[in-house]
Amino acid sequence: MSTLTPAVTPEDTPAPPTKNRPSALANAKSMLSSRVATVIAIVIAVLWTIPTAGLLITSFRKPLDINRSGWWTVLQNPSFTLDNYRLALGSGTSSLADEFVNSIVITIPAVLLPILLATLAAYAFAWMDFKGRNLLFVAVFTMQIVPIQVTMIPLLSLYVNTLHLNGTFWSVWLSHTIFALPLAVFLMHNFIKEIPAELVEAARVDGAGHVRIFFRVMLPLLTPALAAFGIFQFLWVWNDLLVSLVFLGGSPEFRPITVAISELAGTRGSAWFLLSAGAFIAMVVPVVVFLSLQRYFVRGLLAGGLKG
Repeated sequence: MSTLTPAVTPEDTPAPPTKNRPSALANAKSMLSSRVATVIAIVIAVLWTIPTAGLLITSFRKPLDINRSGWWTVLQNPSFTLDNYRLALGSGTSSLADEFVNSIVITIPAVLLPILLATLAAYAFAWMDFKGRNLLFVAVFTMQIVPIQVTMIPLLSLYVNTLHLNGTFWSVWLSHTIFALPLAVFLMHNFIKEIPAELVEAARVDGAGHVRIFFRVMLPLLTPALAAFGIFQFLWVWNDLLVSLVFLGGSPEFRPITVAISELAGTRGSAWFLLSAGAFIAMVVPVVVFLSLQRYFVRGLLAGGLKG
């Protein structure tokens, strides 16, 4: 009597043993951690830092030394002074102290306003069901395509003829908020959408409404994302020249430090000692902000999902 043997399917046959090959991720990791990659990174960092180092050294040199030789010869005859910074931050026509304060007054509201509005709008797009939600979100997203330069003349006409805000801080605050909202809404929406629905449903079961869910559940989880976008917006507004020139060009009492330095370069282009000191003063604040908040910046870039 013959016995029947079950048919062997290809799925049942064991795969032949294969050698362990390094994955693409392992190859990329080994290449990035190699000595060649380290040397290339060091060279790029040095080349990137040279202009900043030259600007810093020039800002401490005497005007006569700046006109006679380059900053790279400073070790041959080291002579430094703080008079450039005293003149830039002191009183007089060359002072940049008022413009420095104006930059702070402009930057802080121009960062907080789009963050607040974008976070509220992103929560509505992610967790509130209303008619035309997807169409409106696509419309907000496509606004990123519109160049800022195209909107300058219409906004300027609106501020001058209708709202009478030209030459005031409000014109710059509103303009930076308008320009930042499309990207901010898109980024915040992606972060909020990744929050597990179970958290929102649990809050609703406990009787929480949209306001309490937003402030008690969403905001604590969005802190890294808010910090990351806040750094981007701060650097953009602080270093801005075009928006301030267009909307604050005729109001010297409201102009930021970037406009003052650009005008100083045009009227006193030979005063390198004053330009270098003013430029480095304008550079210090963004560098300090970025270095002090870089851990939040990295967490914000890696945020967007939760692991239970």
